[in-house]
Amino acid sequence: MKFVDEARAKVVAGHGGRGAVSFRREKFVPYGGPDGGDGGLGGSVFLRAQQGINTLADFRIARTYRAENGQPGGSADCTGRGGEDLYVPVPVGTVVLDEDTGETLGDLTGDGQVLLVAKGGKGGWGNARYKSSVNRTPRQSTPGLPGEARTLQLELKLLADVGLLGLPNAGKSTLIRAVSAARPKVADYPFTTLHPQLGVVSVGPARSFVMADIPGLIEGASEGTGLGLRFLKHLQRTRLLLHLVDIAPPDPQEDPVQGARAIVKELKKFSAELAARDRWLVLNKIDLVPADELDARCRDIVRRLRFKGPVFRISGATGQGTRELCQAIMQHLVQSERPPGEAD
Repeated sequence: MKFVDEARAKVVAGHGGRGAVSFRREKFVPYGGPDGGDGGLGGSVFLRAQQGINTLADFRIARTYRAENGQPGGSADCTGRGGEDLYVPVPVGTVVLDEDTGETLGDLTGDGQVLLVAKGGKGGWGNARYKSSVNRTPRQSTPGLPGEARTLQLELKLLADVGLLGLPNAGKSTLIRAVSAARPKVADYPFTTLHPQLGVVSVGPARSFVMADIPGLIEGASEGTGLGLRFLKHLQRTRLLLHLVDIAPPDPQEDPVQGARAIVKELKKFSAELAARDRWLVLNKIDLVPADELDARCRDIVRRLRFKGPVFRISGATGQGTRELCQAIMQHLVQSERPPGEAD
């Protein structure tokens, strides 16, 4: 199924049922009086987050979702049946906005979480409601109120603990293949990743985290160049960013430091909050550098970038260093969840 992370949908709640006009008709009860019941409530529309749905593609097919109308009231003070509520499944991680106002209605981040997006209309009053000492035979009733109608903007932001950053062909897809069961496309040309990929990385019994790979960024992405800018929003929920740098680019004239600086620049243009998130430097493709040059080349890149955070040297292709990287990530994620001052 094609990956779709943005969609538009119209939701219409059910109208309330009309109130009834009715009078009691029984033998030996000549003055039975009014007994028209109220109309039933209209059904409401809810969105429900559901595991196993990974895209908003279904909303490209069905664009309007309607709940059932309430039924009219009946005689003998019978209230009409309420309309059935409608529950629409969406992927976990869906952000819901009102298209007309721009208001964020909710953020569905947990499996089974439910969000009311259109409330059903109230049922109308039957004529029994209008009975009084001066109006013993009321013949008025009211129609049910219309249900709410909204046009929704749906945005899917993947839920992942760790996000991968880097230029095209930095080795992000190779890394996620090496450490998880995800199988993104890998090739020796740019932009092999056309949509985000998720992989679950296991580092031991009951110890795992989710890693997200997004299409590579290039300089000018904030102005619409390339593919990565559109998918940067999928990194907004991550707790840690891994900045992959290819230290052995195929073109000897290509400077890894210049490319890494361009990534940071585009990240800051997109979101200052995201740029300030914990970010580790991962120097990839060490298997392509002669052993006697490796240490000097890595030190030079870190020095020129003036990078102060954790630095790792790996080869996604051979797996060298990936185990140590994943263990360090797991430890960081566990420690970041602990209350301040709690011991290991």
